[in-house]
Amino acid sequence: MVVTAWKATLIGSCLFLASGFQVPAPCAPGRRLPVCMAEGEAPSKHGGLTYNKEKAMAGDINSGNYRKLSDAMIRAEKEAKRNEEEKKQREMAEELARQARAKKVAKLNSVMSTPKQTVGSADEFSWDGGVQGALDKLETELIGLKPVKSRVRELASMLVVDKMRQSIGLDPFISDGLHMCFTGAPGTGKTTVAFRMGDIFKAMGYCRSGHVVLATRDTLVGQYVGHTGPKTKEVIKQAMGGILFIDEAYYLYNAGNDRDYGVESIEILLKVMEQRSSDLIVIFAGYKDRMDQFFSYIPGMQSRVNLHIDFPDMEPDDLVEVGKLMFNNMEYKLSPDAEPALREYVTLRKDKLFFSNARSVRNAVDLARMSAANRVYEIATAPGATGVITLDDLTEIKKEDFDGLLDLVRNASDDAILA
Repeated sequence: MVVTAWKATLIGSCLFLASGFQVPAPCAPGRRLPVCMAEGEAPSKHGGLTYNKEKAMAGDINSGNYRKLSDAMIRAEKEAKRNEEEKKQREMAEELARQARAKKVAKLNSVMSTPKQTVGSADEFSWDGGVQGALDKLETELIGLKPVKSRVRELASMLVVDKMRQSIGLDPFISDGLHMCFTGAPGTGKTTVAFRMGDIFKAMGYCRSGHVVLATRDTLVGQYVGHTGPKTKEVIKQAMGGILFIDEAYYLYNAGNDRDYGVESIEILLKVMEQRSSDLIVIFAGYKDRMDQFFSYIPGMQSRVNLHIDFPDMEPDDLVEVGKLMFNNMEYKLSPDAEPALREYVTLRKDKLFFSNARSVRNAVDLARMSAANRVYEIATAPGATGVITLDDLTEIKKEDFDGLLDLVRNASDDAILA
């Protein structure tokens, strides 16, 4: 029995020494307690002494180990408290989810029990014709491009039906946002459609204001380190509640330069598209082949863009109608022989480089107006002329006003750059 107690004492001593605790040196004879009166401090009225921790620990080789246990206990207590709070939050979230599911099931059971129950009218969910008004406006603004108009109408119909489904608790068609991609050559009406989509989204409550902010690489990407983030965030801030339209979006990414600043802008856009999809709709636009390549470089971007609209090149007849509409909006009229000249020009120009559909027609309209102004002025100031200019002279575009354009496009080489 004595041997056993001796062994236990020996083992305990070994463990005590192995823990790193060292036995302090014995106190010198006559060593007093490390208490003193604070320097410059008068004794208390009770005659007590002030305890000085620094002096108390002086020379103690275990001073660094004091309070380690208490600190560990405090940390453990904080950790336990944090875990308890997280557990309560998880339980609360699960309870809310259970309540939402139960409510949805009850509503669906009510609907399914009466399958012919009326959910609402199309006009009611079109917000007093706001959606149809935007579609009608697009029909008048956009000449030709029937596939585009049909696709926009399909999207609008889907959104109306989606709102009706959500009103009775059914899952929505699109739960990851309404981010879109418009592909096609310049001048095919991508920006015009973006503005009309803003009207549709606003009318249906998918965005607060429906305004459109136009952006390119220059407005999003900075020129030096630390410049891109603030620029991109400022543009996003302006577009909140509406649509951010990024034209030629593929220029944001430079595959040949890993340190290109555009990567930072893309990362910010991806985060906002994921977290703020209910308050911002992003539309990427550009040539189809380049946009496909852009999405292949950034798979995270492609997975967030659900809706695609392809804008084909416009046919010559549609381009002529665009030109006539432009002349009419500027209070000009085409003479009977001027329209065939405009048709010949757009047909020839369409086969040349850098043809931009409606934009190229706009350039031709401006040049024809300049030619008409020069013609009227020369006739009025010619020797022997009366100098009288009539209203028809000021508002009519004639065939000869296109002669210069036709000569230019007829004699241009295949690689010539034209207006």
